[in-house]
Amino acid sequence: MSSRLALAAIVVRDYDEAIAFYTDALGFELREDTSLGPDKRWVVVAPPGSGPTDAGILLARAGNDHQAERVGDQTGGRVGFFLHTTDFAGDHERMTAAGVCFVEGPRTEAYGTVGVFEDLYGNRWDLIERSEP
Repeated sequence: MSSRLALAAIVVRDYDEAIAFYTDALGFELREDTSLGPDKRWVVVAPPGSGPTDAGILLARAGNDHQAERVGDQTGGRVGFFLHTTDFAGDHERMTAAGVCFVEGPRTEAYGTVGVFEDLYGNRWDLIERSEP
């Protein structure tokens, strides 16, 4: 048996504002935006250059008050998402110019260069350029 991670969900307030942030500020590609009824959509974004079988992010609009309370704090304030790059300096500059808030770094660690940024809701991400082994 072979398995792979296909999607991770991020609970969002609004589909369109989330799509705009992930595509415009982070440079992700919109893979799918399918209506599932009057108030629900299947929205998937992924980093540029990702293949069709690479993992993506499902942008899931909060459907009730309990879910809405979790928007922006899905991992209790710790980094919960990790975006690898081959051009940390270029991506950091582009993302900062697009209004992405970096709350830490950049800094050099044993594994590479890393900076912590927040998405539009406050979820924390690492932007990482791995060092050569």
